[in-house]
Amino acid sequence: MDGAASGGAVDRVGLTLLYKRLRNICDEMAFAMMRTAYSPIFSEGLDFSTLVLDRNGRLVATAGINPAMLGASLYAATWIIREVGQENFSLGDVFVHNDPYRGGSHMPEHMLVTPVYHDGELAAYVGNIAHLAEIGGMAPGSFAATATDVFQEGLRLPPTKLFDRGEPVRDVWRIMLTNHRTPDNTWGDIHAMLGSLRVGERRLADMLSERGVDGLNEAFEQIIDYAEAYMREEIRRLPDGIYTGEDCMEDDGISDRPYWIRSRIIVDGDELIFDYSRSDAQAVGPINAPYVVTLSASLNGLLYVLARDVPVNAGIVRPVRVVAPAGTITCVKLPGPCVGGQTEFQPRVMELVVGQILSQILPERASAASGNTSLNFLFGGVDPRNGEYYAHYHFEGMGWGGRAESDGNSAQIVPHANCRNTPVEIFETKWPWVHENYRLNDDSAGAGRHRGGLGIERILEVAGDVITVSALCERMKRSPWGIFGGSEGSRTNLEVSPAGSGDYRTFQEAFGLVSPSKFTNIRLHRGDRVRITSPSGGGYGDPLERDPYAVARDVELGFVGRSSARAHYGVVIDAKGDLDEEATTELRGRLADGVE
Repeated sequence: MDGAASGGAVDRVGLTLLYKRLRNICDEMAFAMMRTAYSPIFSEGLDFSTLVLDRNGRLVATAGINPAMLGASLYAATWIIREVGQENFSLGDVFVHNDPYRGGSHMPEHMLVTPVYHDGELAAYVGNIAHLAEIGGMAPGSFAATATDVFQEGLRLPPTKLFDRGEPVRDVWRIMLTNHRTPDNTWGDIHAMLGSLRVGERRLADMLSERGVDGLNEAFEQIIDYAEAYMREEIRRLPDGIYTGEDCMEDDGISDRPYWIRSRIIVDGDELIFDYSRSDAQAVGPINAPYVVTLSASLNGLLYVLARDVPVNAGIVRPVRVVAPAGTITCVKLPGPCVGGQTEFQPRVMELVVGQILSQILPERASAASGNTSLNFLFGGVDPRNGEYYAHYHFEGMGWGGRAESDGNSAQIVPHANCRNTPVEIFETKWPWVHENYRLNDDSAGAGRHRGGLGIERILEVAGDVITVSALCERMKRSPWGIFGGSEGSRTNLEVSPAGSGDYRTFQEAFGLVSPSKFTNIRLHRGDRVRITSPSGGGYGDPLERDPYAVARDVELGFVGRSSARAHYGVVIDAKGDLDEEATTELRGRLADGVE
């Protein structure tokens, strides 16, 4: 009984066990979705989250597969329930929702919610949020980097009944599948989401048979209250004050100008305010964020440095307020486009919070900037091997920033998401590309006492007659920053080489584009090659304080070049590849004195 009798309050031990059990339910839901999905974005990328919600739709537990969905996990379900009306839910109903103006994040991410009943009484809900790889719109993969309104971004669904008392609402299915370029994948992935819901229903039914509706919801309330108390205590430990920082999106794909995000964090006792009111007006292009994305970025940044073991649920937002005025880049107004807000804006804000602002008061928990872009690369066309249309949304690994206790991770997705990239074997099996190269981008990381992680280089050759490609990414104009004396990381690069040519140029140079990192519907032909170079992380601390043996090891592994070891770290490697301790001590002394 998880440490308590049926019904009534739960003691601390019982509460911990109960929460772990709920997390396990979410994990089991997640595994069910991963193993039954059609698209690699589910089965390989894990771009989804699974949720247990109380009878009012408040988040109680999540698997946390993708923290980027935290804001939508907190608010999208409550929006569905409020708009539909709780009295209009029946056993077997499933609602779908992807509207960024109704508590959603960006339109590819669809939420499914179904009620859980016990003895005829509404007891809870289970839900999930997942990124469908193709939802229509002006570009295959539904990431239109040059969209100027939300209607160009794909099929937008308000809270809509997908199943009515266990029976599919066929007209809704027909509308969805007709508007998606790859309807078979959509059908399969949504059914993977539905299967995940059924797992959650069964597991919650077991708990309800033990505790009853009121007993379980009382325990839910305690879990939410505990998360609030935990967050308040963590915030109370921070010194009161106002802390500021700013960073920018490089451009919006439509005009060649930056868009600035300006943040103030106000700490007052056990409450904290994120104030983005001085940020730029919303962009014409799709780099804007819905409110829940800005909320998600702020909370994820705070959780990154504060609360390591707090239950992630509706309680964490009670002591936190996010001020993001409508019509700014931090809270897009209809009909502004916003597909890039989740993947590009959110990590920028999260790392602004972690590395620039909270580093002022918690330097030991801060980190330098990661490559800080999901490096969205989209493509579609007709596969010559089977004559079928395909589309894919690909995100790329890059380097994370160095931190107080360790180097940054290499070749990983942005820190605000736990997603994985698609393996080469899956890539070449499912789509007409051939890999010429896929490797770490050596000697690219920001130097520091703890260096940044390495980005990657991927070279792809078109193996079909025509592939239509699009991209939406960042860090091609501004490098990831280092902190506390660490150096900048390297930048993104997206290049193309025509068939038979060995010369690479940026897409901007080759096709006369406004932006080097945001473009839509470029047609490539058989034999053309694409080179994707992802950015590396910035460094943490003075590079001259790095253990010289760690530098020598990096040189041995190829992570740092011999000349870089000397120039950035003051470390001398002899002709045999060994550390020259005497020469290193002498060189570091000269560098510290500014002589060399």
